[in-house]
Amino acid sequence: MGLPSINIEFKTTGITAIERSQKGTVALILRDESVSGAYILTNVTEIPADLTQENKEYIERAFLGYQTPPKAVIIYVINAEAEISTALTYFATQKFDYICLPPTGTPEEAETLKSWVLSERLNNNATYKAVLPNIEADSEAIINFAAEGLTDGEKTYTAAEYCSRIAGLIAGTPMNISCTYAPLTEINDITRLTRAQADEAIDQGKFILIHDGEKVKVGRGVNSFVTTVEGKGEAYKKIKIVEAIDMINNDIRTTVEDSYIGKYSNSYDNKCILITAIKGYFEQLEMDGILDKGKTSVSIDIQAQENYLKSQGIDTSVMKEQEIKEANTGSKVFIAASIKILDAIEDIDINIAI
Repeated sequence: MGLPSINIEFKTTGITAIERSQKGTVALILRDESVSGAYILTNVTEIPADLTQENKEYIERAFLGYQTPPKAVIIYVINAEAEISTALTYFATQKFDYICLPPTGTPEEAETLKSWVLSERLNNNATYKAVLPNIEADSEAIINFAAEGLTDGEKTYTAAEYCSRIAGLIAGTPMNISCTYAPLTEINDITRLTRAQADEAIDQGKFILIHDGEKVKVGRGVNSFVTTVEGKGEAYKKIKIVEAIDMINNDIRTTVEDSYIGKYSNSYDNKCILITAIKGYFEQLEMDGILDKGKTSVSIDIQAQENYLKSQGIDTSVMKEQEIKEANTGSKVFIAASIKILDAIEDIDINIAI
C-alpha cells in the first residue's frame, strides 16, 4: 500500500529541495513610460522590446546569476508618477526570493520596500527578501548592498543600478554553497576598500565587493542583520543560513497546508505520521548537504502539549509522559524539531611546518 500521502509529499519535497534552491526567483520593480504591468520572464529573450535600454540592462544583469541564472525574473512596470505600492500589491500574490527597486529608486522608496518586506515576513509568513542600496536595516531579510564605482571599462554603475545583479547572483547560488567570493566577471574595477575597511563594512552588515588584485568578487555573503538576540544568533547574519531557514519553513508550511490540514483526524497515530514525514524530509536535506547529518530530531512538543492540556483544565500531574503525548488536543498539533544547517567553507586556517 505504500506510505501515507503526507509522507510521500514530504519525501518529494525533500528530493526536489536542492534543485529548487539552485534557481531562485528575482522580482524587479521598474519605471517605464512605454510598458506597464507584470511580466514573468524565464530568460533574456523574453524581455519586452519597448522597455528603455536602462531597464533592459537592469533585467539582463539579474539573469547573469552565479552557478545558475535565476529560475525567473518577475517584473512589474509602473510609470514615473506611480507609487511603488502598486507593484507591491501585485508582488504580495507572487512567490519570489529577492526583490529590488527601480535603478532610479529613492531612499524613501527603499524605506517603503524595506518596511513592506519585514511586514510580509512578520504578518503573512512570507519568505521575501530585498536587495537595497546603502540602507541600514539590521534584518536578515534585507541585503544592504554597499559597493560603489563599479565599472566594466566603459560605464560606471551605482549600487542602486547593480542591485538586480546582486539579487540574481544570490538567487543563482545553490543552497549547499555560499555566494562568498563569487566573482563578477563583467566588472573590471570598483571603489576599492582596504582590508580593514572591508572587515568593518562586513561587521556592519554591508554586502560589499572587493578587488583581490585580479578580479572583483563578493566580500562575504552577509545580510544587514547585526544585533544578535536570544534565539537569533550569529548564524542569521549569513545569507546561506537564512536561505535554508526560509526554504525549510516554506516547504513544511506548504506541504502541511496542502496535504495534512483538514485531511486527517487529530489522533496520536496521525500526529506520528506527520512527525515521521517531517523527519524524512530533514533526512533528505541531510543527504543533499544542506543539514548536518545525524543532528535532526522531530517529536511531539511535550511542554507545549502539557501547557495546552492545563489550559483546558486537565490535571497533568497525574499523567505519565506517554499519556501526555497521546492526549486529545482538539485541533492543535504541537511539534518540536531541532536541526543544524551546514554553513559553507569560508574561513580557513592552515599551519604549514617547514
